[in-house]
Amino acid sequence: MPPLPRRDLLLQSAGLFGAAALGSAAVATNAVVAADSQRPADEPFGYCLNTSTIREQKLGIVAELELASKVGYHAVEPWMRQLAEYVQGGGSLKDLGKRIRDLGLTIESAIGFAPWIVDDDSARAAGLEEAKRDMAVLAEIGGKRLAAPPVGAQKLTGMNLFTIAERYRKLLELGDQMGVVPQVEVWGHSQTLGRLGEAVFVAVESGHPQACLLPDVYHIFKGGSDFAGLRLLSSSAIHVFHVNDYPAEPARAEQTDAHRVYPGDGAAPLGQIFRDLYAAGFRGYLSLELFNRDYWKQDPKVVAATGLEKTRAAVRAAFA
Repeated sequence: MPPLPRRDLLLQSAGLFGAAALGSAAVATNAVVAADSQRPADEPFGYCLNTSTIREQKLGIVAELELASKVGYHAVEPWMRQLAEYVQGGGSLKDLGKRIRDLGLTIESAIGFAPWIVDDDSARAAGLEEAKRDMAVLAEIGGKRLAAPPVGAQKLTGMNLFTIAERYRKLLELGDQMGVVPQVEVWGHSQTLGRLGEAVFVAVESGHPQACLLPDVYHIFKGGSDFAGLRLLSSSAIHVFHVNDYPAEPARAEQTDAHRVYPGDGAAPLGQIFRDLYAAGFRGYLSLELFNRDYWKQDPKVVAATGLEKTRAAVRAAFA
């Protein structure tokens, strides 16, 4: 892709070498991103493989990591259930962490389903314990962040967003102890946190410096939010962004996760999305998250490589 403007390259350099002097948390975050991925200066974003994209080929986490590295991803976003299966099968988390590093990968995020948001006190306490176990596993392999979707509240309407913000803060405080940052995940099919603005409200009102979002192209569309809202977010608001595309048909109400397609193969305004994210300061990771049943029937290496190629092509087109 064409080189980024000289001014942007200078800003990236300032983030890499001058974060301490500037005292900027946002710049420091982006500096860590750039340093960890070791990606070229003309790559505006890092590229991550969410393992759902090749889930049904049943490779196992080790083979998925090796495939992602070979294809050219900078990072992998595993599901916690995969890591649990790996441990149950006798795998060592310490060894897995070393393998990840040796492959030149990072674990920028992981997908968990701890019910941190629910009204029932005992269920919520159990949810925090589940999140704590997930964070402990992630910390062991060098994982940085954990998805925090509204599990258990998908069908509830009218939940108080201030109450949700307080509960998210509790989750963030647990993350402080464990060294893993929970990200409020937008779920477009949910009655709670189904819209981008709701997730933003919860993150802001949590009052915690590590509060951040985990948005998704499909879920923003599914929930009915306008993508223009992304331009209002700062560089510290998003570290990982789920990338995918959706077809023009069927109608929004009829689409499900299974309708997701490769970036550029659908109707999403990806060019504007990427430009708005970049203008807002995002330099994090685009994590390819698909649940396409046709892709699950194909060679996983072909699927992963095609997804990376099409994502990069969509980014290049956005900045052409």
